Amino acid sequence: MQPVQHGIATAARPGEWDLLGRYWDAANYLTVAQIYLKENALLRRPLGVDDIKPRLLGHWGTSPGLSLIYAHLNRLINRTGAQVLFVAGPGHGGPAVVANLYLEGTYTDTYPRIGRDNDGLRHLIRQFSTPGGIPSHVGPPTPGSIHEGGELGYSLMHATGAALDNPGLIVACVVGDGEAETGPLEGSWKAPAFLNPARDGAVLPILHLNGWKISGPTVLGRQADEQVLALLRAHGWDPVVVSGTDPALVHPQLARALEHAHAGILEIQSGARLHGTTGPARWPAIILRTPKGWTGPAEVDGVQVEGTFRAHQVPLAGVRENPAHLAQLEAWLRSYHPETLFDDAGCLAPELAALAPQGQLRMGANPWSNGGAVQVPLPLRPLEGYALRIGVPGATKHETTKPLGEMLRDIYTDTSGNPRFRLFCPDETTSNRLGAVFEATDRCLMEPARESDEHISAGGRVMEVLSEHLCQGWLEGYLLTGRHGFFASYEAFAMVSASMTVQHAKWLQHARKLPWRKPVPSLNILLTSTCWRNDHNGFSHQGPGLIDTVLSLSGTVVRVYLPPDANTLLAAAAHVLSSKDYVNLLVVDKQEHPQYLTLADARAHAAAGASIWAWAGNAGEAHPDIVLACAGDVPTEETLAAAWLLQRHVPKLRVRVVNVMDLLVLPPRDVHPHGLPDAEFEALFTADCDVVVAWHGYARAFHQLLHGRKNPGRFHVRGYNEQGTTTTPFDMVVLNRMSRYHLALAALGRTARTVEGMDALREHCVEMLARHEVHIHEHLEDLPVIRDWVWTPPVPGPGSPGHSAPGPAVARPAVEGDQGNE
Repeated sequence: MQPVQHGIATAARPGEWDLLGRYWDAANYLTVAQIYLKENALLRRPLGVDDIKPRLLGHWGTSPGLSLIYAHLNRLINRTGAQVLFVAGPGHGGPAVVANLYLEGTYTDTYPRIGRDNDGLRHLIRQFSTPGGIPSHVGPPTPGSIHEGGELGYSLMHATGAALDNPGLIVACVVGDGEAETGPLEGSWKAPAFLNPARDGAVLPILHLNGWKISGPTVLGRQADEQVLALLRAHGWDPVVVSGTDPALVHPQLARALEHAHAGILEIQSGARLHGTTGPARWPAIILRTPKGWTGPAEVDGVQVEGTFRAHQVPLAGVRENPAHLAQLEAWLRSYHPETLFDDAGCLAPELAALAPQGQLRMGANPWSNGGAVQVPLPLRPLEGYALRIGVPGATKHETTKPLGEMLRDIYTDTSGNPRFRLFCPDETTSNRLGAVFEATDRCLMEPARESDEHISAGGRVMEVLSEHLCQGWLEGYLLTGRHGFFASYEAFAMVSASMTVQHAKWLQHARKLPWRKPVPSLNILLTSTCWRNDHNGFSHQGPGLIDTVLSLSGTVVRVYLPPDANTLLAAAAHVLSSKDYVNLLVVDKQEHPQYLTLADARAHAAAGASIWAWAGNAGEAHPDIVLACAGDVPTEETLAAAWLLQRHVPKLRVRVVNVMDLLVLPPRDVHPHGLPDAEFEALFTADCDVVVAWHGYARAFHQLLHGRKNPGRFHVRGYNEQGTTTTPFDMVVLNRMSRYHLALAALGRTARTVEGMDALREHCVEMLARHEVHIHEHLEDLPVIRDWVWTPPVPGPGSPGHSAPGPAVARPAVEGDQGNE
């Protein structure tokens, strides 16, 4: 296969390719040694069975390609002084990257016990894929890494996020051809439409086609160069091909390609920074075709290994049992001539050590790879500038997320001199009522603008692309390099990237255990357009499953907040934007909802996580007959309406209302650090009273949180139970049996006392549910008594059950002052 020619021939120094080849040999040797050996690291004596690890784990196939690229990037850095961040997409390339980090010295700098001598080499090989050691992925323990690669598909989007607002950085991203088959990676090729060379860094994709996955061929590996080139060109890249099986020929090709790419990046950036942008840049990209398992065993037991899927993991798996395999492993290791690479003390030969960059130019020491070390806090203005004024709680309605948009707008304004905040959203910023940000910036798009566009420009810093994967992946790369942001999504479709959320939480969980890893800004996910208010879109848009996903993760890194109104959302947003090393999930709908708490009350409620809303009940200091608990905006409204019904029609029944904003106060303290002590938990919910719960998500998730509490069976949870369609807002809660009438009936059925008015209220609730069913099918909207209901202090007495006086107008409230609830 003929490589595509490009650029000017590299002026190689005398013997340079030989030296580079030996450096590559050293990296390959240490990679094989990590996979196989526990002793005899440099083969100072014949290899024996006792030198071999009892469990052989690791992946050889992708490793020589990674080491080849790493060595050549080192050469480029030395020649140009470029600041390069290395992202290894191939999932199991850990031993190769660790080998290169060891050779350049950053591994020893980070872990001094892994010294650059014989003892250090012994520790290096013994730790790989062994108990108490390091994993086979390029995970949090790997210096220089912001990307693990265990779950394939995210490398190029992480690289793109790292480059945003990072004008001096080049992110070299190795994409494996197996990874290139995933949906997220396929979407990632769209980066040129969003990377602005006037203010962003560069992403240099290196698509490594070694042709094979674990047991079969890859699609791009089997396609002709012309097809792969056309794919990348169609997405806006300017790719070249480097191809070969002879290292003597591949070394100068790859060096030439990298120098050409670097020159192209500088030309694109200097032009944009001097003269502005005129459209998407044609960023360089490299397609590298080399054999899988290159330089490893050509055959094993007469079957081809090198250049096939058989090289993917451990090519010689039976070395402890099969003397012929052991001899072949020794021959393989000695083919790299370790005696010429390391001296008697186990130190890398000086002429090879000199090939690595120095200081922070080493890719393992790039400061952006430890983003917590370079972050600058966000400026947050006082929340009083955004808060809603509250009179009678629940009597005012407002679009809950709109004040948050105003807060984010001002963050954009206040960081314009040092850009370090972005909102990522799949084409839903305006829909989610966050459109105030467009008063400060635009949507980013490098494609040509049209007269009919609104808030679209190359200089915009709101990232909208109709891919949850890209939005979250870009944000993760942005956060792990020390910047801040929000990912806002329709609730149901955040499940598209749920597995990314899991992987990011795992990264944070392990990074927390590494003292050299500095805390990074938290991953903040705002779920809006929620299941309860997607009555207009239908069943496909109704699903609160990400809550369940997040609750299953380690309590050390996850937080889940359900603000009941705008002021509590502001309090939560200020908290999560200042937090570090968490995955924060905020769930709140974008539509008009009742507003309950002043800013002062909202702050207190947010700090407590759960509170008794004394104004909503009538139990006072007395022991209640029933506790109505709620978590989420729609459940809160239905709970308050149920409490209103109970107090109006059964006034002698003692009702307490508890609102839960921080879900993780519910489990015991030994399960989650936010868990309330038993005494505080019982101060809210009592020790023995039945609790009827209206809950935003699946009931099983709420019950899961209560495990370990005393008598959890007294909690009776109504939540979303996969009943939905295109219908009215109130019909959604009726279908899922969480309406005010269902809650009131449940409360009446769970009280220990029989009180006057209970039977009449039961009949009324049943009648209202029947009326509702008839009305929505005849009039196509909810009953006025439902649609127009607002909270007013319930007054027992005669009158039409379920009716209330109209509430105040719902025009935009003034900014809250210092007054309390009226």
